[in-house]
Amino acid sequence: MGKTDFLSPKAIANRIKSKGLQKLRWYCQMCQKQCRDENGFKCHCMSESHQRQLLLASEDPQQFMDYFSEEFRNDFLELLRRRFGTKRVHNNIVYNEYISHREHIHMNATQWETLTDFTKWLGREGFCKVDETPKGWYIQYIDRDPETIRRQQEQEKKKKQDLDDEEKTARFIEEQVRRGLEGKEQGEPVYTELNRENEEEKVVFNLCKGASTSTASHSKASALGSSALKEAGAAPTVKRKETPQNSEKEKKKKKKTALDEIMEFEEEKKKSSRTDHWLQPEIVVKIITKKLGEKYHKKKAVVKEVIDKYTAVVKVIDSGDKLKLDQTHLETVIPAPGKKVLVLNGGYRGNEATLESIHEKKFSATILIETGPLKGRKVEGIPYEDISKLA
Repeated sequence: MGKTDFLSPKAIANRIKSKGLQKLRWYCQMCQKQCRDENGFKCHCMSESHQRQLLLASEDPQQFMDYFSEEFRNDFLELLRRRFGTKRVHNNIVYNEYISHREHIHMNATQWETLTDFTKWLGREGFCKVDETPKGWYIQYIDRDPETIRRQQEQEKKKKQDLDDEEKTARFIEEQVRRGLEGKEQGEPVYTELNRENEEEKVVFNLCKGASTSTASHSKASALGSSALKEAGAAPTVKRKETPQNSEKEKKKKKKTALDEIMEFEEEKKKSSRTDHWLQPEIVVKIITKKLGEKYHKKKAVVKEVIDKYTAVVKVIDSGDKLKLDQTHLETVIPAPGKKVLVLNGGYRGNEATLESIHEKKFSATILIETGPLKGRKVEGIPYEDISKLA
């Protein structure tokens, strides 16, 4: 009887069956061969290739078990990290997704007998956070990537810096309010009662330039007495006119001083506010990574879009190709003097400027601010990495 045709229904059915997962009891981990039935597994065990693999394993069985255990652990953790991240998930869900791959390492070839033992081991070794519930064991991957830890530390440092700035601003405002209240208490006028000692006295009101004065003169007073009384009445008039003027001057001085202090405080805060991200749209950058090949190495591109502050979609100027790159794979471009640049970091961040001169020894430049409230200000000694050419 001849061989079965390749396109016969039986051959097609056999190929379809061989693609899917088969029973674990008919799988040989040493030979990495899957058999479909008991007879096939028996024939495989009697084959010479299987006997040779058993002889190799018998020389050092611990070495093979350690190898399979390490492969199983690495593949399991890679699937957990890539598929679920740092989310809390049931261990059986991860395991079922892991064994759905046909070429996976079986657990019966490792040092762990059950999935529960493997889950406990992950918790003891610090790879995952594990906890037992009535529904079973749950695991949560612990991301120990240096880049992730660095970004978390930078975020915590930035939050702490923002809180410190808010506290300083609040204390500064409280101090200004306290000073204003103290000045108000000192500048308040003192009011007294108008008492008339004699009923026959005449009360005279002298209205002079908006200031009200009261003088009492007796009808039978002498000329000397009346002149003295006039002088006595004129003195408080001058004082009352000078008092509001002096208080207004003091208030103006105080307001001006407080405003100057606030402006100086905000300017210092703005100058000290540096961030670890500098990407901005519509600037020219240079690709410095070699992972994309020589085609894009040291090529200039224009930033079209910024994603999550650290990633940019750039368009290569020469070829017009669009790439998605991290800011560590890019650097700023310094144009010739007289060209437009954009400030990317520091106190003048976001302002357009004109490049006046370049200091090659100090790796810095001198720019003239063209936009914003500081328009027309000349800034010297700004680093190369804080400015870039505008597209």
